[in-house]
Amino acid sequence: MGSDSVSPRLVVGLTGGIGSGKSTVAARLGALGAGILDSDLLSRELTRPGSPVLKRITEAFGASVLGPDGALDRARMRERVFRDPVARVRLESILHPPIKDLMLERLARLETPYAVLVVPLLFETGQQTLVDRVLVIDLPEPLQIERVARRSGLSEEEIRRIIASQSSRDERVARADDLIDNSGDLGQLESQIRGLHDRYLALAQSRRTPVRTRKTTS
Repeated sequence: MGSDSVSPRLVVGLTGGIGSGKSTVAARLGALGAGILDSDLLSRELTRPGSPVLKRITEAFGASVLGPDGALDRARMRERVFRDPVARVRLESILHPPIKDLMLERLARLETPYAVLVVPLLFETGQQTLVDRVLVIDLPEPLQIERVARRSGLSEEEIRRIIASQSSRDERVARADDLIDNSGDLGQLESQIRGLHDRYLALAQSRRTPVRTRKTTS
């Protein structure tokens, strides 16, 4: 591959509240040819049984956060940190730096026209500085709660607690470069995704500097 085709040349940060449809949108963009890096999947990879990151979590929170198989009990951990803001900050201080490092390492190796970093806490962690554009998946809160409850079985109280721990809907929308309204059906969603994909391809093709030669703030 020649230097003129080194890619990606555009990096998009994809974010949205819980249950907004981030994974669905990312999967469709990936199927269309984008390089996808999902912080939740990287977190799971970094917290496999026996991993250094999981060892640090266990040292900080005790063995009670582990399941019978030695893996992180994510439901128990989630319940604990969303009830205790101090515990949440502590967990994030352990998880976020290695996730960011691994994401940037893999971003530099992607050979796709553009890359999408799926980061639920993009603004909360300041990682919008790593991307060229921010794509927000949006939907009304009542629909958000309904979808999360149907998918996860969490109570409305638990869902509202998680929503309250994230940036507000208004803040996300105000800081978005691009917006997908996911309150409709799959056909409406697909149309928006394809339109953005075409736009991102055009933006990537117009850029001269590949992402792997850029400097990022830590």
